[in-house]
Amino acid sequence: MHRRTLLAAALAGAVVTPALASGTARAADPGPSVTRTGTTTLDGQALFFVSYDGLVNNNAFQKNGLLTYKGYQYAVWYTADRGAVVGRRALGASTWATVKVGHTLRYNDSHNVISMGVSKADGRLHLNMDSHSDGFTYVKSVAGLMDNPAGLSWTASRFGAPQPTLDGLALTSQFTYPQFVSTPDGKLQLSYRVAVSGNGRNALAEYDGTKWTDLGEWSSSTGTYTSEHGSSTARNMYLHGIDYDRNGRLHSFFTWREQNAAVMCNGGGITNHDTGYVYSDDRGRTWRNDAGSVVGVTGGSDKVSVTDAGLVVDPLNPDHSLMNQESQFTDSAGRPHAIISYVPGRFGQCTTNYVANRTANGRAFHVRRNASGTWQKTEIPVPLNSSQRTKLILDKYDNAYAVFPFGRIAGASAASGYTDWRILFDGSGLNAFGEVVIDETRVAQDGVLSFMYQEKSSGTTPSALHVIDFRLPA
Repeated sequence: MHRRTLLAAALAGAVVTPALASGTARAADPGPSVTRTGTTTLDGQALFFVSYDGLVNNNAFQKNGLLTYKGYQYAVWYTADRGAVVGRRALGASTWATVKVGHTLRYNDSHNVISMGVSKADGRLHLNMDSHSDGFTYVKSVAGLMDNPAGLSWTASRFGAPQPTLDGLALTSQFTYPQFVSTPDGKLQLSYRVAVSGNGRNALAEYDGTKWTDLGEWSSSTGTYTSEHGSSTARNMYLHGIDYDRNGRLHSFFTWREQNAAVMCNGGGITNHDTGYVYSDDRGRTWRNDAGSVVGVTGGSDKVSVTDAGLVVDPLNPDHSLMNQESQFTDSAGRPHAIISYVPGRFGQCTTNYVANRTANGRAFHVRRNASGTWQKTEIPVPLNSSQRTKLILDKYDNAYAVFPFGRIAGASAASGYTDWRILFDGSGLNAFGEVVIDETRVAQDGVLSFMYQEKSSGTTPSALHVIDFRLPA
């Protein structure tokens, strides 16, 4: 049986079969709930322009635009004069201390986000910003700043000068989508894309507390993909994320985007297809498919390719406007979960305008590997009403929360097998533009769902940027 047919049959069976218990939930565990505890303002006049249907301060794919470390929360954004800003507050505080780090946004391109990372080996904060298939700007703090926030003042002198390299390591002239991830052994890794949409490769660099090292590329842009409409020989892998679980496994869901529009039924769609999954047990050096077979080596000749078997966990052709770079999380047992979204077949088998079709008929789905190792998929019964992305987190009881565009929150319990999705907060009163930036690091530290959103505006009129907090079940 062809791998797609086999996986589709397995997944379809998982969808219609009564949901299995998560393997960790107990009858006494509380279900999902959110209690709003406060909202703070980062900037009353944050930079606003719409590009690629998004905002540069609130693109959901910017990993760690908001993060928590050792009792303090950190945020990054561009203010009205285009200056890059980093702010911090003690958890629960109502005001933020802010610092400009000496960089000015070059273009009105919402992809040119700011991402943060913490190198635990030396207590530095790292920023990578302002890149979309060209050069990047990198800034890092002095050593120890993150380890002693109460004792070290928050001033510009705590940050080094902006650089076009990672302390001399140039990487690539076509750099996009920086994502920092802290390794279990205290190092810091930077995931990024080399080259351009539809013809790019994923790569990793690593900081050990002393220097940066280029680990190399690990995904391939070559090989032939054929749909019922046509073929494509170039593509890129778009990551939903790259995250270590508590056991040290590195997980990544992804979609493929083809270069050749001939694979689609209509040129108004997007060439994204299939949800795939890979993992690494050696800090991103070797990549394996769901069955455990090696499918790629970082920096080696064998890279993860569209022709590799066993990558696809949810098959979907390019005719349904599948979103790229959506969301992922791991539960307390290290099992991977993802949010994906597209226009289901009941609304037609050919999207002709991905923005309009997703806004009218797009739906999000929760995809996860259960305790028996089977992939299950559940539609979340909340219309997207947007072309944009939804974010996912899990609480200490493994209940799942989907944060939709406009700040709406839905939840489902682990005890139900994630079949009881319902709206917990409807976003009323936020006046949020669309996507939000989740603090993925905070949930485990104090049981708070915290996200950054920007108010709607028009043209290039600046608007307020906020962080809102919700207490999760204790």
